[in-house]
Amino acid sequence: MAAKGKGAVSWEQKMERLRRRSLPERVLRICDDAARRTEYDEAKRAADRARLLAESDADNGVFAERARLAAERCESAREALDRASVCLTFRALPRPVLEELIHAHPPTDEQAADGAAFNPDTFPAALIAASSTDGMSEAEARELLDSWSAPDANALWEAAWEVQQEGRADKAADLGKG
Repeated sequence: MAAKGKGAVSWEQKMERLRRRSLPERVLRICDDAARRTEYDEAKRAADRARLLAESDADNGVFAERARLAAERCESAREALDRASVCLTFRALPRPVLEELIHAHPPTDEQAADGAAFNPDTFPAALIAASSTDGMSEAEARELLDSWSAPDANALWEAAWEVQQEGRADKAADLGKG
């Protein structure tokens, strides 16, 4: 067992930090303006290339100026994309809340026979609403799932579901000597 050294953090301090951790969040950007998306993607690639070139020759003022201008264009394109977008934010639910929500939407016998852990007809809208930080209701979630194209509806579902699966702990292992 490791001895506590000077400056060691007590268990109480660690536990307090663990209690204060925020739950993971995921943002789904929805932008119907393809030109704004393309403009941003191209500006980002150009800025990345210019930055790498400037870093490869730090004494070259021309490269540094090009990188600065490309970064400004990228920021301007990002701001335009932000204005043209609607962003939906989803937050992971505490484990007991998620489990309760899953149990509130059990699969039908047929769905269970196919291996479903929850009812895929009712659970997605409930999870989207429960994890939305924007105040989306279950009825609104159902409306979007039913009226959007399959890829867009899937992106909405995946944003709410995947944040429930996000872990943020480093999985470090002390292999020791053996």
